[in-house]
Amino acid sequence: MPITDRLDQLADRVPGMGRDPASVRRRIEHAEHLLEGLFVVPVINRRIGLDVILDALPVAGDAIAAAMGGWIIWEARNLGMSKWQMARMAGNVGVDFLLGLIPVVGAIPDFFFRSNTMNLKMIKRHLERHHPALATIEGDAVHR
Repeated sequence: MPITDRLDQLADRVPGMGRDPASVRRRIEHAEHLLEGLFVVPVINRRIGLDVILDALPVAGDAIAAAMGGWIIWEARNLGMSKWQMARMAGNVGVDFLLGLIPVVGAIPDFFFRSNTMNLKMIKRHLERHHPALATIEGDAVHR
């Protein structure tokens, strides 16, 4: 049995690992939360994630964060998003990567330019158009 068939069987058994749009959406939302909203900065009440924290590692941290952003784009491809949409998403990740390369102050633009959050919004718009059963109301605690 080919390895891809074995992976498909494993994905069917593990919750959230499927290729269906709902599973892909959950994975993307979790990745975005990990990269952009893991902790709250107490004084200013602003969320930060690994994207900002990884800036402590010069170049390597930015490369890791960009690779994780690239994974979100890969998942978007699995949802059938257009090449134009994926190119825009790659541009967001690329700008985030380049801003993060600025020595010493690279974390500051990362704090405000949230490429993964912008990409998640694009993905949600795509899902609303092409998979309306997965639509959620922003700010509502109910997710499908």
